[in-house]
Parts: sequence; structure tokens; C-alpha cells
Amino acid sequence: QVQLVESGGGLVQAGGSLRLSCAASGRTFSIYTMGWFRQAPGKEREFLAAVSRTKTSTYADSVKGRFTISGDNAKNPVYLQMNSLKPEDTAVYYCAATSSTPSSYASDYSYWGQGTQVTVSS
Repeated sequence: QVQLVESGGGLVQAGGSLRLSCAASGRTFSIYTMGWFRQAPGKEREFLAAVSRTKTSTYADSVKGRFTISGDNAKNPVYLQMNSLKPEDTAVYYCAATSSTPSSYASDYSYWGQGTQVTVSS
């Protein structure tokens, strides 16, 4: 099993920045890709970014250029740097892990964190 714990959420004004962290524990050797998703009230879970063990990253078009994923998912936290935040970025942000190659589909990820709330005020 793999356990994921997110941190770094909070309240920020529009235009501000936040950095989310995701720490993995347990059978981390089985992780190949770490990803970030978010879910706003009444909406489906949305893919944001993913990074593989080989440091290959992929982003959703909606956050490309504003969000950056980084980290070594095998041993160190994976981060999501979020800049130029907008009120529509308000959501619960989730870290996820899979033994497969990067994917934008939530169903491809086997492990999930508990989520961290990000609120962007206008």
C-alpha cells in the first residue's frame, strides 16, 4: 500500500501563489507517476499535472504556464507550484499515484491523498 499526504492549501487572494506538497510513504518503490487533481463543488475531478519517475511531466491546458509540478516521487515530496491563482481555481486538491505512465484519467491512479482545500478570493 501507498499512503499520500497533501499539505500547503489555504486561502489566497487572486493573483497570488501557493505551493502544495505531497509526501508518499509505504511501498513507494511501486510508484511510477504522481499526479495532481482538483475537484470543485458540483464538478467532476479534474486532472492538473503529472510527473513520472523519469521526470517527464504533463499538464492540463487549463493550468499550463501557471502551475508547475516537480519532485522525485520515489523518495521526496512532489510539489505543485501554483501561480497567478484565480477564483475559479478554488477546489479541493488531491495528490494521486500510479504504477503506470502519466495519465490524465483519475481512474488510472490507484492511490489518493485526503485532499487539501485551496480557496482563492477575488
